[in-house]
Amino acid sequence: MTRAPAVWAPMTWAPRRRDCAALGRLARMKLSEKSLIPLYQQVMDDLKKAIDAGVYAPNHKIPSEAELSAIYSVSRITVRRAVEELAASGHLTKKQGKGTYVNPPKLARKIWQPSSNKSFTDVCRDDGREPGARVVSVETIEARPAELEALGLAEGSSIISVRRVRTADGVPVMLENNFFPATEEFAFLLAEDLNDVSLFDLVRRRSGHVAGATSLHTIEAMRASGEMVGELSVGAGEPILYERTNFLDECGHPLMTGRNYIVGSLSLFEI
Repeated sequence: MTRAPAVWAPMTWAPRRRDCAALGRLARMKLSEKSLIPLYQQVMDDLKKAIDAGVYAPNHKIPSEAELSAIYSVSRITVRRAVEELAASGHLTKKQGKGTYVNPPKLARKIWQPSSNKSFTDVCRDDGREPGARVVSVETIEARPAELEALGLAEGSSIISVRRVRTADGVPVMLENNFFPATEEFAFLLAEDLNDVSLFDLVRRRSGHVAGATSLHTIEAMRASGEMVGELSVGAGEPILYERTNFLDECGHPLMTGRNYIVGSLSLFEI
């Protein structure tokens, strides 16, 4: 009896050790030493295609360097270069002592224009992702000079600090810090359950104010440290984007100011 030939199709599973050679025979392209494209790039391109097709699922480990070397019949140096390039581009994350893992797809966000903006919740849903929020702390604190200036407050004024970890499809992508004037108008923030809600929507419903234009929006690169490491589940020193935004209400008056730490490998900003 003649057996039908095997047909490769994208899969969403993490290959076990004994599956790696079989997966390589099914999924890989044929490498060519005569090609003008370097071998490491051929390996890199094939791995990227496998990631995009779902062969290697997000948050799962890919085969080791030794296994990939056997799969592609190339040296471990070639494989290491390919993996390092994919890690640099944000497709993979190398975890010391554990292996190399596939990153979730990047969350695409547009650089906000001064006249309009979108909430994190809207950005996620536009990208086909499920937004989430986990409260770290909600408290009244004394405003620092930067918050006083952003919110137009007098020296010695208090503000309401809302710190949350924002997630996309359950994956932490941003440590969010939003500050509001500590007035009766925003006192509801201290009593409300702020888990898994849009602050923009909640503020609009409870206060009637709409986050409209921005008077400041800057983004700068930094490295993860301290609280960011634990809250965002990233390694110390991993690239982080620090975002500062001052929001105005529908009348052009200061509404809130935000200081956010965004996981660089999981975000893509469109200009």
